[in-house]
Formats: sequence, structure tokens, C-alpha cells
Amino acid sequence: MRKVAARCTIVSTAPALALVALGSPALADEDPSGWGAVQEASDQASGQKDGKRYSASAGQVSLKGDAQGQEGSARGGGNLSVPAANWEPPPCWYAPKYTPKELKKEVDASPYELTGQRPDNGRKKEDVDGSIRDKYTKGDYKNFNLKKQGDGMFWAAVPNPNEPDKAKAQSCTELPFWVKNGEQPDVPGAIDTKILAALAYQAIEVPDTEVELNPKNKQTVRLPTWTWLDKATFKPVSVTASVDLGGGEELSATTTAKPGALNLDPGTEDAKLHPASGKCPAKESGTIGTPYTKGNAKKTPPCGLTYLRSTPKGETYTLQASVVWEAAWKGSDGTSDTLPDGTFGNEQPVTVQEVQSINR
Repeated sequence: MRKVAARCTIVSTAPALALVALGSPALADEDPSGWGAVQEASDQASGQKDGKRYSASAGQVSLKGDAQGQEGSARGGGNLSVPAANWEPPPCWYAPKYTPKELKKEVDASPYELTGQRPDNGRKKEDVDGSIRDKYTKGDYKNFNLKKQGDGMFWAAVPNPNEPDKAKAQSCTELPFWVKNGEQPDVPGAIDTKILAALAYQAIEVPDTEVELNPKNKQTVRLPTWTWLDKATFKPVSVTASVDLGGGEELSATTTAKPGALNLDPGTEDAKLHPASGKCPAKESGTIGTPYTKGNAKKTPPCGLTYLRSTPKGETYTLQASVVWEAAWKGSDGTSDTLPDGTFGNEQPVTVQEVQSINR
């Protein structure tokens, strides 16, 4: 079954977002879920999942959430598709990264690498190396703030491994800067609840959108087809992204997506949709559509379609069903907001027969 929308425009990582450390600009190009990238992008990355929950951490950000569509699942699943015109996740951000000792080790090894650019063999590299070393030894900081070991961290740039534009992923060009434990710097791009919420949204994975049909196998010309979603499967899913600010302080944001509507496309112009818009809104109970019950064969379903022409012999119509997921987030600091709707769907082959009468 071919997926119509399998991941966010940037997207993600379903069971785990692969966040790479400074100086490791590897991107998750092959694995649509991003799970494999967690293992490959950084030696500091780690992740695990089971049938219901997953956890992952890398790039100083930890993710915990619902695991949908795990390997071996009958329904599959994936990340939400969000039009780039409506929303894009951060291409990079700044987060706590180095202790004074760790930063000194990095600078001693290769100061130029802190810029996120490839060093060359010319004079430019030598000049940059010298100015960076001076910054942390006798400029903005004295001897890498070694006397403040344990009092804070150097925040550094973290590229989003799922950002397809490598230039954007490396657009956070500030050199590591000092922040006291428990504090948030007033620096554009410094990780906050809004960025954490975006990373959590990017990581959300929803179940496959295979709708229940009645009739189940072959449809009949001019006989309404009832469609609905399994309430046990289509329920709100959440992911929490957090970062340790030091001093026992943690900042986090939880993003939750819930089914808002089911969109139907019969795959042919010779069909009527119910409702006419083809959009079946979710009820307050969370259900979408109404399961068919005996005796309703000729009634108009609240969510469904009626095919007006049979499929040619040996062929099928392609029914497209996609769920619109409504998203919102809450931060540990009391902040909250909504996010643009995301969608996920698939295609189902449908055979329509010509029958004069039928009893169900």
C-alpha cells in the first residue's frame, strides 16, 4: 500500500528525532523515520522504543512519546505532513553543550571546527584559530571559565539533522557562549519551549489511515459505502521534548496531536461524497464516522461515499483517505500555543460491482 503522506515537510523522526552535536552536520537522508539517524548521526545519540512508548536523546534534547507504527505493526504509520508555507521546524538552535573542560578540549583539538565550517589550509584558518583561542583564554572568557566548572555550561549550535537544506542546518553561527545553570539566554535561536514544541511536533508519529468500509470487500453501484475510523487506534498522541538547563532545572514542552477530521477522495468523478465536502469531522467523543449496523444499507451514511459507476474488469478505483490532525503544545514554564494542522493518509484499492439488488 503506497502512502500518500508519510512525513513532515522537514520531517522527522517518528520514534526518535536525531539531533546531532556541533561539528557533526550529518543529515538523515535515507531513513524517513529518523530512527536510524539517531544511532548514526552522533555518538552521543541514543534511543529505544517498544510497542507503546519511545524515548530518545541527542544534541542535548530528550524526546519521549507515543510510539505508533512501530516495526511489525499491522497498520504502520508515520510522521505528519505539514505544508512548508504553513510551518517549518527550526533548522538549528542553541542548547547547553560544553562544560569548561569540554570546550577547552575542543578548542585545543581544532578551534576552527567550532564554526561549523570545513577548515582550509590557508591563512584564513590560522587567523580564525587564533581569534577563537583568544576569545576563550583572554578575551570574553578567562581560561575557558575553568574556575566556574559546575556553575554553568557553554551553549552551542545544534543543526537539525532532518533539515534538507544543509546551509540552513548550519545557519546558527554563534560561537559557544556561557550561560549559568538554570538560566535561559536572551539569544535568538536559543532553545525555549517554542523550539522544543516544534521538535516534539516534528517527532510525532501517527497510525496508518486505513478506514473501515462497509461493504468490506466489493462496493456496489449506487449503494452507499459507510466509512469510519477505529476509535481505539485513532486517539491523541503526544511527544515531550526537554532540555536540562543545569542546577536541577529542566525546560520542556509537550505537543499533542488529535484527529480532527477525515478527508475522502473516491478516486473517480463518478461518485458522491457524504458529506458533499468529503470531510468528516471528528465528534466530541473523538470518533470519526459511524460504524455500519444491519438495516442501514440504503441510508445515507454520515461519513462515506456512493459510487455511481462500476470499475472496469480487472481494475480498481483508488480511495484516498487522510486524517487531519490538530496540534497544540504546553510548556513547563506556562507557555502554550497551537500548531498548524498536519495530515497523514494512504490509498486503498476499491472494486465496485454492478448489482441490481442486494440484501445486507
